[in-house]
Amino acid sequence: MNKIIKNILNKIETEGYEAYIVGGYVRDLLVGISSCDIDICTNATPKELMLIFPNASSKNLGGIEFKVKEYHIEITTYREEKKYKDRKPIEFNYINNLVLDLQRRDFTINAICMNSKGEIIDLVGGIDDLSSLKVKMIGDTFIKIKEDPLRMLRGIRIATILNFNLDTTLYKEIETNKELILTLSSTRLKEELDKILLSKNVKRGFNLLNDLGIIHLLGITNWENIVPVKNIEGMYAQIKINYELPFTKVEKNNIISLRRIINTEEIDKQTVYNYGLYLSQVAGEILNIDKKEINKLYKNLPIHDKKEMNIKASDIVEILNIDYSKVISTIMKDIEILIINGELRNKQSDIEKYILDHRSEWLK
Repeated sequence: MNKIIKNILNKIETEGYEAYIVGGYVRDLLVGISSCDIDICTNATPKELMLIFPNASSKNLGGIEFKVKEYHIEITTYREEKKYKDRKPIEFNYINNLVLDLQRRDFTINAICMNSKGEIIDLVGGIDDLSSLKVKMIGDTFIKIKEDPLRMLRGIRIATILNFNLDTTLYKEIETNKELILTLSSTRLKEELDKILLSKNVKRGFNLLNDLGIIHLLGITNWENIVPVKNIEGMYAQIKINYELPFTKVEKNNIISLRRIINTEEIDKQTVYNYGLYLSQVAGEILNIDKKEINKLYKNLPIHDKKEMNIKASDIVEILNIDYSKVISTIMKDIEILIINGELRNKQSDIEKYILDHRSEWLK
């Protein structure tokens, strides 16, 4: 166990409380995946935790959070949840019982605990399900899904990332209650889809979503031949989704640009000039085009931005002795393309000569 995590547990125990790591960190550790998100459960109340960690921030539903180097730490008090509304428990009690706290959690493989000595404590059968490569809900699956429909997508996401199967009961309940996914916020929906899309097992994830009827529910198409890449915009660019997701303006523009590149099925000088090196590389990975070739195209460009052209609109007005008009933009664009393609040197004298030689083409 990492010394930072061990010290945090020891601090809580020194004050006379219990403390266990629980959740994704333990699960991932047992299957050989590293994680920096640490969830700790304890019988110390939020008020008592703030005395132990005075620089921490308080969390909703009873707990604190803070960062230590690369680790994000969340510590929550054992609790028993009584009533849910809009996915959130609105009635709950702090308790002094680890077993009851684990019962409120989602999946058995997310409820395996570890103490400060690095010993595994499994009170819900998580180890068996981990060995069986199974994602299984704790308690009544139907009730857990009704409480929080996001658990359906979480289960699918975990099964995708770990290459696990959904427990038969969980599979059937998701299939039966899939419409509840439409009650989720678009932000939560996107967060889970992002993680599925960025998994190396994305095709398995989409096959699972399709088998469960969720693909159709969200209006997702063009997913069958998706190529896994590590860029989330590159993943969304390969599919179509008839559901409004909260993309930023930059994300939307990048997805549109990537789709345009992908649809041409090639990357040339004009591509790397118009869309830049980064987006060209992402599209190149999807199109299976050698990254070195794309880098070479970009490196050998005569200019990388029209601001680098050795001609300005005012120069054209003076050379042709004309007023400003739309034709100026046409001339600038023609010259820009010729320079990019190596058909015209980016020297002012060469450009001026070209303008004079082709005057009649623009000024009819």
